[in-house]
Parts: sequence; C-alpha cells; structure tokens
Amino acid sequence: MGLATNAKRDYYEVLSVERSANEQEIKSSYRKLAMQYHPDRNPGNPQAEEKFKEATEAYSVLMDANKRAQYDRFGHQGVNMGGGGVEGFPFQDLNDIFGDLFGISDIFGTGGSTRRRTRAQQGSDIRYDLALEFEEAVFGKNTDIKVRTYAECESCDGSGSQPGHSAAACNACGGRGQVRFQQGFFSVSRTCSRCNGSGTTISHPCNVCRGQGRVVREKTIAVKVPAGVEHGTKILFTGEGEAGINGGPAGDLYVVLNVKEHAFFERQGKDLYCVVPLSFPQAALGAEIEVPTLDGAHTLSIPAGTQSGATLRIKNKGVPVLRGSGRGDLYVQVRVQTPAKLSKNQKELLNQLAETLQIENKPERKTLFGKVKDIFS
Repeated sequence: MGLATNAKRDYYEVLSVERSANEQEIKSSYRKLAMQYHPDRNPGNPQAEEKFKEATEAYSVLMDANKRAQYDRFGHQGVNMGGGGVEGFPFQDLNDIFGDLFGISDIFGTGGSTRRRTRAQQGSDIRYDLALEFEEAVFGKNTDIKVRTYAECESCDGSGSQPGHSAAACNACGGRGQVRFQQGFFSVSRTCSRCNGSGTTISHPCNVCRGQGRVVREKTIAVKVPAGVEHGTKILFTGEGEAGINGGPAGDLYVVLNVKEHAFFERQGKDLYCVVPLSFPQAALGAEIEVPTLDGAHTLSIPAGTQSGATLRIKNKGVPVLRGSGRGDLYVQVRVQTPAKLSKNQKELLNQLAETLQIENKPERKTLFGKVKDIFS
C-alpha cells in the first residue's frame, strides 16, 4: 500500500529560506516565487497555481510573528488555517507586493492599499536649455524665453467637454476608474481601459482641444539669471510646466543654464585664472603691465626677479558669490617667453649679459612639495 503524498511541505523549504531568515529575506524569496508561479503569468497551468497558493500560504505564516513562533514549535498543527482560508493574512503587505509586480491592486477586495489613478493628474515637468555667455553667467542677466507646452484649454476651462455639457460617469467601471474580476482564488482590480482610470467619459468633446482639456501654446517666461551662476545651474519656475489633467496642478519648468567657455579665463568656483606672457627684462627687472579683467584693464605690478610660472593675485576681480556678498579673486600666471629670432644687436647685448651671469646647468633635486604639486597640477 502506498503512502499518501499530499502532506504539506515545510514552509521554510517552500520559500527556500533558512529557519533563521529575517522578514526581508522571506519577502524577497516570496517575490521571486510569486513572479514565477502567478496565475497571470501561467494561464491554464494548475500546477503553477498550486505552487503559488503554497508559497502564499507559507508567506502568510512566516511573516506573522505569532504564527511563525507557533509553527516553529508545533509545525503545521500549531497553525490554524481556518478551513482552507488564510487567517490573519498580511493583506496590506501582499497588496503592495502584487502592485509592484503586476500593476494590480486590492487583490483580496479588502479595500486596503490601492493603486487607483485619481481623476486629477499633475502635469509633467519641462526643461528649457538657456545658453549664456561667460560674462552673463558672472554678472547675471534678465531675459525672456518662449516655451511651447500644454496649457489649459480656455474654450472648455480644462473640462474637455463642449459648453453646456459635462463628463459622465464611465459605464464600464461605474465611475470608480477600476474594474474588478476573479482570478483564481482571489479578485483583482485593474485600471479601466475605457476611461483610463479617470472614472468619467466625455460624450461631447470640446471642438478646440478634442476632449483633452489641454492645448499646445507658446508662452513667454521672464528669466532673471542671478550673478555668479555656473554651467549646469537649474532655475525652477513652479507651476510653469505642462497643465494638469482633469483639474490637476501644473508641472514645473526647469531652466538649465549652459555657460560658454571664455577665450582665456578659466573659472574655479568664485575665482578666475589666466596666463600672461612676460619678456625676460620684465621678469628680471620688474614692470608695470596691463592685464585684462572682466571689469576692464588692470595695472599689475611685476616684482623684479619674477620666475616663469609664478602666480600673482588680483583681489576682488573674480566672480560674485551666488546669492551672497563679495567676489572671488583673479589669479594671473606669468610665463617668460624666449624670443625665437634675435637681431645682431640683441645677440651682442645678450652675449655681454651672459658673460656676467654664471649658472651651472645641472639638474635640480625636486622638493617633496614640488613633487606633490606636480602630481595634482
């Protein structure tokens, strides 16, 4: 005589988890099994439905601290399953799981967590890329931009219906926006395909927007770019995005600033950097030279004996602090240029100078600071 083979499997074995598994591990394992054996993914497959029910039963027990303790102590006999139903089932948690997996809601008809689309929907956010010259980003700019986006239809005030008419409750879902049907041993709610979840249908659509409640329009937005912005800065205009649907709030407009590079200035935060050439006499004897700044020409004193590569600072000639006070500095790096061609007279003068300057042409040992500086420069 053969033995009965319909004995229940161990719940931990069903979910392929250790007896010490925590709630997250149990939930993660159940998600995988639910995706594999859910009836929606296996239509007409009774074996898959049985495995799904088995996994769901195991999950309902192991996710309940009291039932899990009873099960760990007494096994299946210690858990009262209520005549085949699932007593004390964690509906809220399971609804969330199936909503994530299959886009459905309220699978047991509990009225708990639902994912119904509300009739009013917020409009989408939009982006506008605004190109700025380097100086405009430094000192700020006021400008107008033109944006094409969805705006509320003025003919129907966004209702989508002709004047004198209004939307009616959808006869497919009874105005709920959701339709419910039986799936295996539970019921499933899904978005109504006729009204797309709005719960209403329009029998006399507006002639201007054709029932959409929105039309594409071009509008002008005044943009005030503050001084000190950088490339990639975003300016938010709340409510200037696409108009909402069915009376929902409008989305937002994000103006993204694209700053062009300067011909010779480089920016690092609030400071500016540039490179200026010097002649050998200017570097050796010192000089007063004019260097460009964003505010105009500036007289810079070059100390006698300045070496090529030295950096001199001009205070408060950098970038204004964004939404703050003060300005950064301008750093000028000087580079001594060697003339490529010399006249006969210049050569004679340099030869005379060379006789008075004695330099040993030997490699110099780098200091530790110099090595580190080279690495990060």
